Amino acid sequence: MKVAYHVMSSPVGLLFLAGTARGLRHLEFMDRKSLKRMLGAHEGEIPDATWEPSLLALKSSVDQLDEYFRGDRTQFTLPLDPAGTPFQLQVWSALCSISFGETRSYGDLARAIGQPRASRAVGLANHENPIAIVIPCHRVVGSGGSLTGYGGGLPRKKWLLEHERRFSHASVQEDLFVRSRAAAPGPAALSAARASAVAKTSPRTAVRAAPAAKSPARATRAASRGAPVVRAAGRGAASRVTVRPTARRKKG
Repeated sequence: MKVAYHVMSSPVGLLFLAGTARGLRHLEFMDRKSLKRMLGAHEGEIPDATWEPSLLALKSSVDQLDEYFRGDRTQFTLPLDPAGTPFQLQVWSALCSISFGETRSYGDLARAIGQPRASRAVGLANHENPIAIVIPCHRVVGSGGSLTGYGGGLPRKKWLLEHERRFSHASVQEDLFVRSRAAAPGPAALSAARASAVAKTSPRTAVRAAPAAKSPARATRAASRGAPVVRAAGRGAASRVTVRPTARRKKG
């Protein structure tokens, strides 16, 4: 079996990445460790494995991590190949369900895997996480929200949480802005609305109720001048109203 490895720089220091054909297997903070020491710590994990430096084999991991650190990515979509016990794998899977910008306590995680009394064991499995950041063990905090132990050190944990909160808030703000822009009427709609408002108030198109005739004589005189006579078709207040023009009387 071939195991590809690569070292990349990041805002939280140098990162050691290693992966098999099945997916990413290691993502660790190098700190002051040499590459030889990092390789020596893992070469015995897979018997007869050949370790080879390869950026190409790990390019997807490197690209997604770069996007994460820029704030352009809030969820990783990488195949993973961590080695662990069934319990550890269960805890690591639960860690991946914690959303970007959120945190959970060890008790929350224990309840999530159906073992509410296993907070201590969950903490140990969290500490043994072999794929930092992508499997977000940094999102687990104390029951009161305090920062607890982290394999990469508390300053790194604090940086990662603040980074995610900042970009999570920016993402929410941007989403609200996009939705408000989508809900607002466009220029064409505004023009149509203005035209409709002008039409409703224009003297040329406004429909005004004519004053009722004070006597039958006035109605007769109006008819004689060719004005339309409004007659009610049917009886009662709900009757239909029709307008019938009266023939103009010829002179002579």
